[in-house]
Amino acid sequence: MAWNEPGGRDPWGGQNRNSGGPPDLDELLKKLRQRLPSWGSGGGGGSAAGLGLLLAGVAVLWLLSGLYIIDPAERGVVLRFGEFERITTEGPRWHLPYPIERVQKVNVDSIRTSTHKGLMLTRDENIVNVEVAVQYRVGNARDFLFNVREPEGTLRDATVSAVREVVGTSTMDFVLGEGRSEVASRTQSLLQTTLDSYGAGLVVTSVNLQDAQPPEQVQSAFEDAIKAREDKQRIINEAYAYANAIVPEARGAVARQMEEAQAYRERRVAEAQGESDRFLALASEYRKAPNVMRERLYLETMEEVLRLNPKIMVNNNGGSNVMYLPLDKWLKQAPELAAPSSAGTAPADPARGTPRETPSRYERSSRGVVR
Repeated sequence: MAWNEPGGRDPWGGQNRNSGGPPDLDELLKKLRQRLPSWGSGGGGGSAAGLGLLLAGVAVLWLLSGLYIIDPAERGVVLRFGEFERITTEGPRWHLPYPIERVQKVNVDSIRTSTHKGLMLTRDENIVNVEVAVQYRVGNARDFLFNVREPEGTLRDATVSAVREVVGTSTMDFVLGEGRSEVASRTQSLLQTTLDSYGAGLVVTSVNLQDAQPPEQVQSAFEDAIKAREDKQRIINEAYAYANAIVPEARGAVARQMEEAQAYRERRVAEAQGESDRFLALASEYRKAPNVMRERLYLETMEEVLRLNPKIMVNNNGGSNVMYLPLDKWLKQAPELAAPSSAGTAPADPARGTPRETPSRYERSSRGVVR
């Protein structure tokens, strides 16, 4: 049974007081000092054997001190006499014991946050109070430990420099308004470039522009400017909404009017074609009997002209009697005589005693041409 296994005894046969864990080196050395005189008095052979056993035990313990374990989120940087030797990954590892080699563990997965706040000058010579939060992690454990003396301090100074450069090339309205995300993105890119040039071994995961406000002295004026800008945007949105509502209606009205115009055009063309055909037929009849057609057209024209006017028929074939004509009464009755014309019929012909239908529009227009 090994001396450090359950059994309760140390290499010298004594009861182990720390049976639940590794041996206590101080206690072992104390027991060695107590037993060395007895080894020396027993003879030279016993003294040499005890010293060899002691050195062997110390050597074993010294070699075991080189064991170490690397967690999944860590990287081990092994140094040999203070100089970089290698990088070790997760799991149980071993290195040459101290003082030959030693190991430094670096967490490369943990996300760290650094916050910076200060007054900065914009391109249009205004002052803004900017607060930036930078999240980063260790990307290269060797560079993080050896290239920069204070990586966190370097990160802080580089962040302030990057933010000042980005804000200095932007206007105040851009930084405080719609350009906040762009300012953060440009700051992250510039900051990462600066850290890479230093070989700091840090990776910037995100930059958040947490707060950007003007100084308190101009806070009220800035709020008024923001309100005016919001009102402008609201009016623009309302105008777009109105345009989106009215333009389809206008397009529909235009399409409807185009269809109506096309229908009117086709109707007028058809009417004109019909009148043209009737006129050609009438001209053909006129060439066959011009006198008869001329007399007919004359009578029809006179009938239409006289139909809408009051008329007095006088027989002047003989007789010298004086006739009394009540013109005032007849003139008053003229509107009543013209009223039936609105219904499409002519008044009764005094000579014939029968109404006559109103001539067609073509007949009215063609009489003045043929005649």
